[in-house]
Amino acid sequence: MRKHWSYILLLGLIILISLSFSYQLTKPLYFEVPKNWPKPKYDFKKNPLTEEGFQLGRNLFYDPIISRDSTISCASCHLQQTGFTHVDHQLSHGIDGKIGTRNSLALINLAWNKVFMWDGGVNNLEVQPLNPITNPVEMDEKLEHVIDKLQRSEKYKTLFIKAFGDNKITSQRLLKALAQFTVMLKSTDSKYDKVMRKEASFAKNEQHGYDLFKKNCASCHKEPLFNEDKFEKNGLLIDGTLKDSGRIKISGKQEDYLRFRIPTLRNIQFTFPYMHDGRFKTLKEVIKHYNSLGHNKNLSKELANPMNLSDNDRVDLLAFLLTLTDKDFLFNERFSFPKE
Repeated sequence: MRKHWSYILLLGLIILISLSFSYQLTKPLYFEVPKNWPKPKYDFKKNPLTEEGFQLGRNLFYDPIISRDSTISCASCHLQQTGFTHVDHQLSHGIDGKIGTRNSLALINLAWNKVFMWDGGVNNLEVQPLNPITNPVEMDEKLEHVIDKLQRSEKYKTLFIKAFGDNKITSQRLLKALAQFTVMLKSTDSKYDKVMRKEASFAKNEQHGYDLFKKNCASCHKEPLFNEDKFEKNGLLIDGTLKDSGRIKISGKQEDYLRFRIPTLRNIQFTFPYMHDGRFKTLKEVIKHYNSLGHNKNLSKELANPMNLSDNDRVDLLAFLLTLTDKDFLFNERFSFPKE
């Protein structure tokens, strides 16, 4: 009997040591916050970053296995080279060639976001993927089906073991892994950033454009993130086909009619088309829109004063916006399709 209990205790000790050793194999990741940037809003304590968790999330992000018929991945609408959003069409495309109701938002600097989606319908980065996964015009899948498919995959059994110490595949771990990848999509090395760090200088037209930006645009697109967790009216008339009324669908408040999220302007050169419904193809159209608002009842107070930009002013403002392009981010192999 004594030998029997000794064997059980020894076996238990071996299991504990094995589990502990598995977790020790994970490599912690450090999320660096640039100097003079605000504190991130994401709670890293609840989802500690590891290299293995990041790589699991990276594989899941690029894998269409999470859609109903394995044709649509997160990357289908969020392409790295375009700031992790889609191009060429106004609205996001989903399963069976179905067309969504909004232009996909760029996935950039999400650690500083408290709310997500154009209408703020999601308030947690780890919950955000549930929307596209279950949306009938996006991935049209059920979470339990996704888990079942992953559990039958030897590849994902191995990746989950590396990330979490065992091959238990759950929805919570799936969402945490995706968050570990997307929260690391950090863009902080554009020409603008280098100028702020005194490593470069603006050209004359870029500096003039920056001055115009600070006067006319910065009240909504605040530096250094160039976005804010707020929803504003920007003078767009409601689309006659989609009839998208904005945040009022979430809040139920009349004042939120036609209010949409303030998106980031980082890498704006490549994140076309623009606005929640993708109605503008070029930045020139966007600038023209804001320069010709006049008296419009669908305007937030920040846009009440007309810009009155000359043709040269508009060219210079565009020149400044191009300095927000971060090619190191757009072509960083660490964020690209996993090769292994």
